[in-house]
Amino acid sequence: MIRKPFLLILALIPAFAVVGASHAFGPAEAGRYTEASRFPDPAQDIKVSPAEAGRHSEQTAVLAGGCFWGVEAVFERLKGVSDVTSGFAGGSKSNAHYEVVSMGTTGHAESVKISYDPAVISYGQLLKVFFAVAHDPTQLNRQGPDEGTQYRSAIFYGSADEKAVAEGYIRQLNDAKIFKKPIVTQVVPLDGFYPAEGYHQNFVAKNPSYPYVVYNDLPKLEHLKKDFPELLKSK
Repeated sequence: MIRKPFLLILALIPAFAVVGASHAFGPAEAGRYTEASRFPDPAQDIKVSPAEAGRHSEQTAVLAGGCFWGVEAVFERLKGVSDVTSGFAGGSKSNAHYEVVSMGTTGHAESVKISYDPAVISYGQLLKVFFAVAHDPTQLNRQGPDEGTQYRSAIFYGSADEKAVAEGYIRQLNDAKIFKKPIVTQVVPLDGFYPAEGYHQNFVAKNPSYPYVVYNDLPKLEHLKKDFPELLKSK
């Protein structure tokens, strides 16, 4: 389990120091966060007009961006999103279990399945938040303290339209040099999604003072609140 050594170190740090570190030395320290104003809307998107809304059922998107705790927490706060499930994609059902996947040999990536209303929030808008807030798409096979292919950046598409939007947006962001390094996000077909164990679901909401969450995930939520208020659910 890759996260254990990191948590052990943080457990020895006083709580006030951990909170301070989340702002001074968290993801933003590495230039992870780019101002929202610099992020363009996807030039290509899957949009549903109000007139078509009644004919469209809820859709799902599967994204991988490192530890699924924080990624889940980000998307749970978006309007139009009815459910987010932490789980695994990219491997087989037989060994889609956290302790096994954490060994980095199963082919899985920690992922989230997002159920959303396309009449309220588009697939392209989900990708915009994915790249701008949920993770660093320039890190290869890692996110922050977590290393291994199970923490890779990936978009698992379920249709040709999703594939086209994802690939087009990556080109758009690279061409605009939004990030200092090239985006390494994989765009691959979705062969299956397998929910993680129950204790992983809604982990950030249930464990807001957990050291890993304080250091790695709460800054993401602050960034989302600050730069994308128009996409947030009303409380």
